[in-house]
Amino acid sequence: QVQLVESGGGVVQAGGSLRLTCAASGGGFSRIGMGWFRQAPGLEREFVGVIMSDGTTYYAESVKGRFTISRDNGKNTVYLQMNSLRPEDTAVYYCGTHRLSTYDTPRNYDYWGQGTQVTVSS
Repeated sequence: QVQLVESGGGVVQAGGSLRLTCAASGGGFSRIGMGWFRQAPGLEREFVGVIMSDGTTYYAESVKGRFTISRDNGKNTVYLQMNSLRPEDTAVYYCGTHRLSTYDTPRNYDYWGQGTQVTVSS
């Protein structure tokens, strides 16, 4: 059983930055790929990026070059650094534990946090 808690969301002006944190409890964190997704009202949950157990990262095209995922296995924590934020980045951001090979699909993640709201004003 893994429990995830996201934090760090808030309101920021366009062009600003935020860093989200996902703290995990439970064993085996270093062996788990950790993904970030987001969901805006009325829309499906959307892939943002993932960091694999070996540190390899993959990103959605919409955030590539602006967002960076990192992890600290000693703290069981994964981070999402978001720079050059845009109003269209407004959403609830979730972290999840990656289970199957296709990393950009929510159904391939088995544990999720409660989410943290990010609002980017224009």
